[in-house]
Amino acid sequence: MSYKKTFSELKKKKQKALIPFVVIGDPDYETSLRIVRTIVEAGADILELGFPFSDPIADGPIIQSADVRALESGINTDSCLRFIKEVRTFTDIPIGLLVHYNLIYQRRIDKFFEDCKGAGVTSVLAADVPIEESDLIIKAARKNNVDTVFIVSPLTEGKRLEKILKNCRGFVYIVSRLGVTGARDDLQESTLSLIKRIRTKTNLPLCVGFGISKPEHVRAVLEAGADGAIVGSAIVKIIEKNPDNKNRMLGELRSFVDNMKAATK
Repeated sequence: MSYKKTFSELKKKKQKALIPFVVIGDPDYETSLRIVRTIVEAGADILELGFPFSDPIADGPIIQSADVRALESGINTDSCLRFIKEVRTFTDIPIGLLVHYNLIYQRRIDKFFEDCKGAGVTSVLAADVPIEESDLIIKAARKNNVDTVFIVSPLTEGKRLEKILKNCRGFVYIVSRLGVTGARDDLQESTLSLIKRIRTKTNLPLCVGFGISKPEHVRAVLEAGADGAIVGSAIVKIIEKNPDNKNRMLGELRSFVDNMKAATK
């Protein structure tokens, strides 16, 4: 299912999108697959999946630890793509990837996007590729009908913002605050004004991430004009604290995602 169709159907239902994030292979391949299935069944509208990387940019300690667990379990780009194919056997909701450029470059840019298309990927966000250096990625993505998502931060303005919005497909990823990923207790007022500012400049869906960890955070960003809330560290934290009890982990994940989804209605 495309982003356009997903957001359109949600609008008809008077809902917004909940977008859970997990690192593929955390804590291991099979458990990670069970986690994604649980998250989908609990109400995820869109999935954001991270390819584990040894030196992740912008990620805080919780997601860094998830990367380490996944890499130690033997996950690589091939198994990540195989993982997405398996996810596609039980859901057709959009799947966005968060990757680092080294993984794209190592595979060759064209082949990476060909393989993404073959696996059923909807979009790719290369976390460490600035818009000024993204031409080759954009070209390969367009060729393979894969959407390109870029990040807008509180510091993004002027012609740079215009270029990002022009080249985004699917949705715009708005970073709620400066700094790294991680669950927060509060939501900055500047986040809400940023959403309102970007809303005047594009008709693309706006999805907000970094620090979204409570239903009240979801409601606040959606009421400010966002179309979706991206929740990562709060989910990964549940995985991290239940290493020896998979059933408890999955139960807590189901309950958490269900509560967060309720805030989008």
